[in-house]
Amino acid sequence: MRIEYDIKLGFKDVMIRPKRSTLKSRSQVDLEIEYKFLNSKATWKGVPIMAANMDTVGTFEMALALSSKKVFTAIQKHYTVAQWREFLEKAPKEIVEYVAVSTGTGPKDAEKIKEILDLSKHLKFICIDVANGYSEHFVDFVKQTRQTYPDKVIIAGNVVTGEMVEELLLSGADIIKVGIGPGSVCTTRVKTGVGYPQLSAIIECADAAHGLKGHIISDGGCAIPGDVAKAFGAAADFVMLGGMLAGHDESGGEIVEKDGEKFKQFYGMSSTTAMEKHVGGVAEYRASEGKTVEVPYKGKVLQTIQDILGGIRSTCTYVGAQRLKELTKRTTFIRVAEQENRIYTK
Repeated sequence: MRIEYDIKLGFKDVMIRPKRSTLKSRSQVDLEIEYKFLNSKATWKGVPIMAANMDTVGTFEMALALSSKKVFTAIQKHYTVAQWREFLEKAPKEIVEYVAVSTGTGPKDAEKIKEILDLSKHLKFICIDVANGYSEHFVDFVKQTRQTYPDKVIIAGNVVTGEMVEELLLSGADIIKVGIGPGSVCTTRVKTGVGYPQLSAIIECADAAHGLKGHIISDGGCAIPGDVAKAFGAAADFVMLGGMLAGHDESGGEIVEKDGEKFKQFYGMSSTTAMEKHVGGVAEYRASEGKTVEVPYKGKVLQTIQDILGGIRSTCTYVGAQRLKELTKRTTFIRVAEQENRIYTK
């Protein structure tokens, strides 16, 4: 046993200090970034925000909506091959550029990935997603996937430390998903005591990834547009959103009405709800590590995306970054004890 005494920070622990700027308007800010990936050598250009691969977020409907803004969707892994075929028959190549095929590491997952990828040569992103990215089995699966698909962009996670980011990149991954426990419907930190404050995880993992010319995704912990801006300021290459994109028409699930107000269900992928839906319940050797909640119905997701993108543009103008990729170079974080005046907040 050992203790690290360095302070680790989350989004609520900091704000971004403003700096002199030559920008006259938020409209001058360019949010699109072009990346070339380490192992696949593929390139991608777009707005580097991702809808999370959760049942109630990463839907085909979400992908159709977000791709119009060049925003990415990691499609949830429980769609059947037939459902993928139907989606791809309707989706032009431009939409497929902004989606990833998600998978676990089970015995049949590799077979299913192949069946889906065989449907379209334009599918180029694979998201290998597990709660604990520290297992040897996971690393081996990443290696096998890279050998099978040398030209596909492989997203792998989740981890929160630099040495594991490096191992996954050297094993064939292109983009590492960073975050353990920060999500709004994740209870891993409560059930296990394991986790890492998200801002510090981003800073440390981005440093490790960028040293090898790899990339990271900040996955979890963003509750407001300012958090998304902080994640980019901390050097995240992509920011993945779950709860912020839940509750919309495109988010999946039925609308329920209570006392005249509308809600939609949102749950973590390690929750009892998810496990009962997909694997027949919570196995006796494990605990549920996710919540099931009802979030207020929010209408069309593009209204929310516009609010998020507007917030990031405003951040860039406050620090003088004309392009999103300049934001981290212009960011100075200051430690704070409070974020906002909440006197009129319910």
